[in-house]
Formats: sequence, C-alpha cells, structure tokens
Amino acid sequence: MIDESLFKKKELYPFQDKVVKQIIEEILNNGQNFNLLFQLPTGGGKTVIFSNIAKQYLQKTGKKVLILTHRIELCVQTSKQLTALGVANKVVNSVVKLLEDQGEFQSFTAMVETLNNRLQENSSFIENIGLVVVDEAHNNSFRKIFQYFKEINILGVTATPLSSNKSLPLKDNYDKLIVGESIKSLIEGGYLSNADTYTYDVNLHGLKIGVNGDFTVSSSDKLYSNYFMQEKLLFAYEEIAIGRKTLIFNSGIESSRAVYELFKKHHYPVRHLDSTFSESDRKDILEWFKHTPGSVLTSVGILTTGFDEPTVETIILNRATRSLTLYHQMIGRGSRRLSNKDSFQVIDLGNNVRRFGYWQDYIDWNDAFNFPDRFLESRLSEEDDMMFEAEYELPRNLKDKLKDPSKLEGFSMRDIYLDCIATGRKGKDAVDISLNNHFEVIAENSADMYDGILLLEELQEDVERRLKHYTKCITKTTDSYLSWLKETYNRQLSQRIRAELAAE
Repeated sequence: MIDESLFKKKELYPFQDKVVKQIIEEILNNGQNFNLLFQLPTGGGKTVIFSNIAKQYLQKTGKKVLILTHRIELCVQTSKQLTALGVANKVVNSVVKLLEDQGEFQSFTAMVETLNNRLQENSSFIENIGLVVVDEAHNNSFRKIFQYFKEINILGVTATPLSSNKSLPLKDNYDKLIVGESIKSLIEGGYLSNADTYTYDVNLHGLKIGVNGDFTVSSSDKLYSNYFMQEKLLFAYEEIAIGRKTLIFNSGIESSRAVYELFKKHHYPVRHLDSTFSESDRKDILEWFKHTPGSVLTSVGILTTGFDEPTVETIILNRATRSLTLYHQMIGRGSRRLSNKDSFQVIDLGNNVRRFGYWQDYIDWNDAFNFPDRFLESRLSEEDDMMFEAEYELPRNLKDKLKDPSKLEGFSMRDIYLDCIATGRKGKDAVDISLNNHFEVIAENSADMYDGILLLEELQEDVERRLKHYTKCITKTTDSYLSWLKETYNRQLSQRIRAELAAE
C-alpha cells in the first residue's frame, strides 16, 4: 500500500483538467495504433498532466503505462507524481536488469537508452503495455523504442512540436497534434511569470553551422570566450541583472568556464556546472544556487530540461542557437511563478530574439507540425545569410582610435547594394561607395600617408566583412573571386592613400 502522505499531490488547474479529459477521449475513441502529440509550454505542468492521463488510462483500460524520458531527474519527478496519485510504479534505471516483479506495478518510468538496452536483450522485458508516454517528444532518440511495442497508443508531450532532426518530422510518428494553452494565456492566467526581454546586438561572424543545423560548439566557444563578448556579458549583467539570481546558458564548457572566471574576478557569487560533474557535486551546486540570494550559475546544456528552480530571476542567453526548441527551453527555466515573482528577465546575447521573436509571441504550432520545413525556413536565416544578422562591432582597440566609429559601424554593404539596384545603378557601385567610406575614415584619422597605411592594415577585418557581404548579394561566392576582389580593393585604397595623403 502506498503512503500518499509521503508525497505532495498536485491538484490540476482547470486548463489541465480539461486537456487530460480531451486526450483520454481522443485515445479511447481512436483505438490502438493511434498516436497523439500534445504541445504545452515549459512551466505549464506537462508532468502532472501526463501522470493524471496515466492514472485515468489505467482505470479505464486495465493496461499498463510506460513513460519514457531522457533524463534521470525527469524519471524521478514523474515517479513521485505517480506515487502521489496512488499509481504503483517503478523506475527502470541502470540497476534494474530484470522485471520479475512487474506484476506488482501499473506503470514504469524509464530513460530511453537504458530501456533500449534491456529490450535489445529481451524484447519482452516489459509486458502488457497499452500506452507509451514520451516526454520531450521532439527528441528523436525515442524512435528506437517504438519497434518493440505493437497494438498500443503513443502520447508524445513537448513544448515545441518540431523534430530535433529535420529529416525525421514528428508527423511521421504522430497522427494528430493537440495544442495546449499559449504562453501568453498562461501568463494572463497567473500560471507563468512574464518575461522582460533585453537584447544586445552582437557580431556573430565566425559562427559555423554543424550537421545538426545548429551552431557548432567549437565556433561558439571561440566567439563567446573572447574579450569583447566577455566584456559585453559583464556589462549586460551589471546593467540589468546585478544582485538577481541568474542562470547563464552557454554553448560549450570552455565559454562557460570563461564566464565563471570573469564573474569570480569581479567578486560575484558564481558557480559553473556541466555534464562532466559528478552527481554529488551537481547536487551541492544546485543546493548552493537555490539558497544563495543573487547567485549566478553558468552552465552548459545540462539545465535546459529536468531542472526546476522557481527562484531564478534572470536568464542570460550567452549563446546563439538556431533551435527554436532550445530557445524556449532555456527561457522557460525562468518562467516558474511564485507569490512574489510575476516576472523575470531575459538577456539575449545571441541575436536569438531577432531570429525567433519574443518568447511570449504567438506561434502556430499546427503549422510547425504539419509543414515543418516551411515553418523553419520562415524563421531561420540560412547559412549564407549569417553575416547579415548582426550589426558590425569594431574591436575596442580600433574603435578607441577613431574620431567617429559610427561611420564604419553604420555602413551596411547589403543596404548600399540594394539601393544601387533600386536606383538603376550597377551593383558594383556599392564596392566603390564602400571604398570611399573607408578612405574618408582613414583620411580623417591619419596625420600622413604612413598613418593611413597602418590604419588600413587594422581595417582588414572590416574590409573582408564588407566584401563577403557583397559577394553574397551577387550570389558569386567562390573563394578565388573574393580573393581577387579583396586584393583589388586594397590595392586601389592603398594607391589613393599614397596619392592623397602623401602631400599632407
């Protein structure tokens, strides 16, 4: 007999109760082999919803329920909720090799990799399953499990019904999508905290896109570990979030450790956490974070799911991502509502808001589910457009030398090119206009020809950036053409410097 007093039973909110009934009705009315996907924002209570669905399904069908997750923390949370509801359940972890006592349980919660290993050894490892619930269903690692279960129902649950693999859309596995409450309605209903978002333009030049469609860890680490990005992060924190409990998301361990050293140097209460930490160390750090006012925790990936700390007041996205799912997961870590917390802060240092819109914005999830390619293409810049995303920022040492840095920073090759085309001029005129702009800046900040030549050397990054923009505009992107264009540009600019500044 389960002692329910050991666990806190969470009562369903009206919107949760409504969706539990809706999903149960859909499953029962459509029979076996009907797979349903349910979308609900992070913080909307997905665990309590599918735990109640599991209980009602058991009562109505007599068949058992299997709940799949990809984090042990999610297994434990789910198990506790099921126990509180009076459902006899068992967590299948790495210690569980056999299920000789499975007759004593109505529900099983397992990590996908652990269960897959058991099923490979014995395809009848778990029997009499009628419903498989997949938490974080956008993660494609769950597909390998489905082959072991026939004549069942699958319920996928996710905040973002977009597959983690573009070539394996969710609609291939699920027959229907049910869209839950929107973020805006959950905020208005008092279930989620609202987000006050602060954006800082950053230059993402140098980021590379990997095979998974997102920016690579190596290029992100290199960018976000440099002095200028570190300086911008510290400025943003001190301007917006100082003294508030802050969770910082990074792309890689190198950049997260750099953030730790930066904040430690400035005497802020900070810890770093990544997947290489032991379970005990991780527990100690999270306890410290929970109980330390104004604490700062810089992390890598590990806290995007399965982590619930309602006292978080500020989320800093110290990274860029092309994943809408990850974007919502990170911001959602700050959305938990408390009696003294009806809002939280989001600081974006990766142009993510520009890429995806504000976290609270309406999203047509049915469009995302039914037409994922079209949906993503309308929101994401392609690799060739990456250089156009952010306004250019001059290196600080160069910026300090110039009388008016805005003459360089405000120059947009693409805008100039489009203006030339729109007014009937040649596109190549944009290159001449750019060269004139560079010369004006050099002349304004040089005492003589020698100063001008030295300044031209320091401007090479800006020269290359503009010319790359130009080649993208004309869709002529070969390396040889860019090299020729850059050589010609620098030669003409150098000749002009020698001719016009030598007489001064």
